[in-house]
Amino acid sequence: MLLPSFSLKGKVACITGAGRGIGRALAIGFAEAGADVGLMSRTEKDLLEVAAVIEEKGQKAYILPGDVTKKEDIDSAINTLHQQAGTIDILVNNAGINIRTPAFHVTEAEWDTIMQTNIKSAFMVSQAAGTVMKGKGEGGRIINISSVAGHTALRTGVVYASAKAAMIQMTKVLAFEWGVHKIQVNSIGPWYFETPLTKELLSNSEYVDEILSVTPLKRIGRLPELVGPAVFLASDAASYITGQTLFVDGGMTIHGF
Repeated sequence: MLLPSFSLKGKVACITGAGRGIGRALAIGFAEAGADVGLMSRTEKDLLEVAAVIEEKGQKAYILPGDVTKKEDIDSAINTLHQQAGTIDILVNNAGINIRTPAFHVTEAEWDTIMQTNIKSAFMVSQAAGTVMKGKGEGGRIINISSVAGHTALRTGVVYASAKAAMIQMTKVLAFEWGVHKIQVNSIGPWYFETPLTKELLSNSEYVDEILSVTPLKRIGRLPELVGPAVFLASDAASYITGQTLFVDGGMTIHGF
């Protein structure tokens, strides 16, 4: 049979920022594809709710409360998941924030907060989980949730865009270095999807009209439309893909905003 498997049955995934929005959708989607899922976030209450949904689907959920900007929390979470699940096959670096400030008014504190949350933490989690993947000798998959902002210039987002561009380049370098260990590293670059972080922006009809004017598919993305690409990159169907960024953007990066 030539059709490769998109199943994640028997795999253990770790997802950061798993309590809400994109992370929540990916965690539940990975469970539906057959994976057990480690859930990392600062808000344990949110993780417990997602874990209940995963367990209803017949998969195991591991609660990993912690702050991805703190290395001790990262190491604790990865060690706990490794000990409890016995392995880590997939990592999704999803945790991130944005502070929309015009470039002339960006503060040092804003720069440090966004960079630490969006890129430094993704590297530190990748390093910790990648060490587990390397040690088991069977490799693994790392998927970084970047953004179209890492590829196309957007207004009032210089720090966020810089971090997401760095994530795309980090994806390439880690794929280059870790390929010898059978670790594949790819990223996904979303455009606008309705999440708790974007809900207020998307309530502005004029802003939505502007977004849609540069989106060939003429609509906002739906969270399940990110699940498919992520499951694909985590599955055997993507066994010869590494160092790539898949833009899930309704065509927006064709001409920019």
